[in-house]
Amino acid sequence: MSSSSASPPPSIRGAAAPSWTADARSGFLVFLIALPLCLGIAMASGFPPIAGVLTAIIGGIGGTLLRGAPLTIKGPAAGLIVIVLGAVQELGAGDPVLGYRRALAVGFIAALLQIGLALVKAGRFALVMPPSVVHGMLAAIGVIIVAKQTPVLLGAPSPKGEPLHLLAALPDTVMHANPEVAALGMLAMGIMVAMALGAKRPLLQKVPAPLVVLVVTIPVAVALHFADPHPYTLFNHTWQVGPELLVQLPGGLLQAVTFPDFSAIGEAVTWKYVAMFAIVGSVESLLTVVAVDSLDPAKRSSDLDRDLLATGVSNLLSACVGGLPMISEIVRSKANLDAGATSSRSNLVHGLLLLGFVALLPGLLELIPLAALAAMLVFTGLRLASWREFTHAWAVGRDQFALFFTTLIVTLATDLLIGVAVGLVLKVALHVARGAPLSGLFRTPFIVRRESARIVLELSGPGAFTNLLQLQGALRDLPPEITEVVVDLTRAPLVDHTFQEKLHRMADEWPHARLRLVGMDRLQPASGHPFAVRRRAA
Repeated sequence: MSSSSASPPPSIRGAAAPSWTADARSGFLVFLIALPLCLGIAMASGFPPIAGVLTAIIGGIGGTLLRGAPLTIKGPAAGLIVIVLGAVQELGAGDPVLGYRRALAVGFIAALLQIGLALVKAGRFALVMPPSVVHGMLAAIGVIIVAKQTPVLLGAPSPKGEPLHLLAALPDTVMHANPEVAALGMLAMGIMVAMALGAKRPLLQKVPAPLVVLVVTIPVAVALHFADPHPYTLFNHTWQVGPELLVQLPGGLLQAVTFPDFSAIGEAVTWKYVAMFAIVGSVESLLTVVAVDSLDPAKRSSDLDRDLLATGVSNLLSACVGGLPMISEIVRSKANLDAGATSSRSNLVHGLLLLGFVALLPGLLELIPLAALAAMLVFTGLRLASWREFTHAWAVGRDQFALFFTTLIVTLATDLLIGVAVGLVLKVALHVARGAPLSGLFRTPFIVRRESARIVLELSGPGAFTNLLQLQGALRDLPPEITEVVVDLTRAPLVDHTFQEKLHRMADEWPHARLRLVGMDRLQPASGHPFAVRRRAA
């Protein structure tokens, strides 16, 4: 027999007590990162720039008051750009203002759906999503962001069409770049890359790269007189620059308030985007919460349904006043954690600082060049679709690479919902091809018995992502006297990557018990990765 164990996490009593000083410092750092990113995400989504900041304000204040996850930062996310922009373009049918208001209606309905999912305690469903499918979806989003934002970074005309068409048009986009705009955009991109490469240096860890980009590029834009429309000649060619290359805001927050338009509620396309807003937003948000919980020094386990409720209510408020859909966002949440945040008050501080800045100093935002914001988003897109994602999927196993790559390509060729659905169907098909009975993938293939201070869970069928919820239910809220959980895989024909990864993640959250797997040596791994798919040898 083989066994593996997961050591219990350290006690919460060893963690630092909540500190207003630490939370204020963390909130200030996140504010510096969030301000430019919120503006850029909003513009890339087809929303007014101020809508991104408005979303983060509501997420910061509302998410805290509604008692969401303690260390996550709520706001607009790059991962939703593609969906929101698609809603604006399809629902507006050429009218961006109408599309914006109808997209707000989509956000409103999706928020109600999120609230309903939270009330029926469906937050746990997000945790069973196969990682390879999720990463394939995120990689596709990264590719689309790069394709759509590169023209803005270079000051070139933006081509129209589907993602694959935009990728094919990139060489032509480069040939039509505006030299001054492109130089500023590449300067911003260079700063982002340089600071990422030197991220381990203590000084660079304390300075957010987006802030450095703004400090450098705003004076350059001023020196180039971007605020004054004028032509310039270079290489015997005349180019045009003007204020349209800078962030443009309304007179104040009250002028930014926009109400939803429900006139397209009866159209099928509306409900397609409702599903995408709710499903993709909820899954990405909950996965962020789980990831941040795993890094929390206090080893707190957030109430996923409570956090989903906080996100849904905040999204409802955001849609009512003109804001983007929001999630618990991973980049800002990780920065918040690294800065030493101890509670949700850092999220509150970041929201209040955004509110104060926009209310008191809106003129400074109008000096920000769009090319600098586009550079931040292109950098984010490249990280989502980095080569490391491909190599990681390959290392886990060829089947996982197939899931990752199929989800990526189908998403680029169609849309997110179809891409994810095809990835899930392919995973089930691969399990069946490996000998797992289709019926066994959708029922409870185990029995549970208690033996003194341990619980034994014996699988009689496949351990797969499709029956993880039953496993979670059996192992949730272990009594404190339980010191060991034994999962017997001797009779299992197959154990997939998602099942193993989530099982070990659950074990990391048990304060008193350790995990022991029995029968792993009877199953043949698909690769050398510790969580590779394993099946019964022929």
